[in-house]
Amino acid sequence: MPLKLSVQEQQAYLSKFKTWLEKKLAQQPAMLARFEGKDYQDGDTLVIGKRKYVLEINYSDKHSSSGRLKNGVIALKISQTTDQKTLGNLISRLVAKDYSLEITQRVQRLNDLHFKKPIHSITLKNLHSRWGSCSSKGNINLSTRLLFAPEAVRDYVIIHELAHLTEMNHSPRFWKLVATAMPDYKLQEKWLKEHGEQCRF
Repeated sequence: MPLKLSVQEQQAYLSKFKTWLEKKLAQQPAMLARFEGKDYQDGDTLVIGKRKYVLEINYSDKHSSSGRLKNGVIALKISQTTDQKTLGNLISRLVAKDYSLEITQRVQRLNDLHFKKPIHSITLKNLHSRWGSCSSKGNINLSTRLLFAPEAVRDYVIIHELAHLTEMNHSPRFWKLVATAMPDYKLQEKWLKEHGEQCRF
């Protein structure tokens, strides 16, 4: 808020901002998702991709947190002070292990179809600020948040990172590689912009 406003001017400023914000949220309700934390509870059923998991939370006097996934049950041992963000990260790591083989096979399949480039490693982890990355050494990292997205969107991010094995930039040559492998990639980008905030642990 600008400095040195009178009380009346402050109220008018806040009213104007509130109207603007309500309009924006009505146009893009997904924007609100980034401010709403998840609330994991014992017994919850989590739907992640095509798989369902039952959450089993046990409390311990220890300050550390641990977990395991077996037969569709995510069993967590946490302290009373463990926050929801830490829970989400722990669940993400366990689900990443469960999906690792499937995602690795999909990356290799799309690489064989469109790029035929050597890949050093494929890792699925809880990246918060990006959907994926590709290093010059051929290390491909994909965010576990993609597990909440449609398969076509997931494929787009994989193709995007695979294209970086040829072009380590976002030049016209890079986008031509992406478009050749996935002609409708802009639709998948649009989905991520509109719904990406809802894809999170």
